[in-house]
Amino acid sequence: MTRTVTDQELKSAYRKLAMQYHPDRNPNNPDAEERFKEVTEAYAILADSEKRSLYDRYGHAGVGNAAGGGGFDASAFQDLGDIFGEFFGFGDTFGGGRRRSRVQRGADLREDLTIEFEEAAFGTETRVMVRRHEACEECHGSGAAPGKGATTCRSCAGRGQVRYQQGFFSIARTCPSCQGTGNVITDPCLKCKGEGRILRQRSVDAKIPAGVEDGTRIRFTGGGEAGPFGGPAGDLYVVLHVKEHPFFDREGNDLHCTVPLSVTQAAMGTEIRVPTLEGEHLLKVPEGTQPATTFRIRNKGIPVLNGHGKGDLYVEVRVQIPSKLTKRQKELLQELETTQKVDNQPMMRALLGKVKDIFG
Repeated sequence: MTRTVTDQELKSAYRKLAMQYHPDRNPNNPDAEERFKEVTEAYAILADSEKRSLYDRYGHAGVGNAAGGGGFDASAFQDLGDIFGEFFGFGDTFGGGRRRSRVQRGADLREDLTIEFEEAAFGTETRVMVRRHEACEECHGSGAAPGKGATTCRSCAGRGQVRYQQGFFSIARTCPSCQGTGNVITDPCLKCKGEGRILRQRSVDAKIPAGVEDGTRIRFTGGGEAGPFGGPAGDLYVVLHVKEHPFFDREGNDLHCTVPLSVTQAAMGTEIRVPTLEGEHLLKVPEGTQPATTFRIRNKGIPVLNGHGKGDLYVEVRVQIPSKLTKRQKELLQELETTQKVDNQPMMRALLGKVKDIFG
């Protein structure tokens, strides 16, 4: 390591080596423990600007016992407690830890709700059955019997942590008696057995806005689990499942449908009544309409979620060819075919010419 190394580079290097040689990761390995002590002593010197200056000028003799008794200086590690807490599950190894608060936020909940296609389009108000923990009315979520309260934990004297000697240094761990809160309930509430919460099933009002689609997730603030010991409630997330419509297909805010059309209607033109989500719409079909022609009807689709306007309705016409004809119908069609041959001779000659050019 160079003399110009930054504090952050020094800390990162120490973190890497400390995790590699930590006694918890190398049980019954005296070489690793000795190596960990050397790394710890080196960091104790280099992390202190005064000691580092002495070391740069005079070497190890210049610092002597500056690293502390036994080569360990706890004051150099106040900002590194998270390194060991992250990997070994304990709190502030080298300094005083913080007590945990008994009051915590409740968990979020998810409920699935199936609604009709029209309800998704126009919105609705419904009810959702939710099974959740709610604050106990007897103790108001404290977990203690009425008139009682929490007392200081005797195991940790209210600190929320207990210390154990491991090797050459002291390790602070979360107190198992109070779970790090520093106090315990000696007279628990009889109704909730000291939990501060009771499991109940509720019917919750849920307002579904217009324009939602399958898979939409709606958040209801405070509709989740009540927090332990009077903590704030979590949120409720309702995931929507929209049923398919027998006639319409949805693409975003647009609707698509298919309507039948007879050969005569397509050829001569007509007006047909097309169903929409808001009633029937009179659609004008011009003469000579070809099969699979799609017509667009504006603002007859799905409302924009949390916005303004609507999508459109796209109507595809499907020309139906009769499968059985009477003798008279065949005669009329034959007459029509003869007439079309005369009218379409120039077009047919041009088409046959193109085909001849393509295939030689």
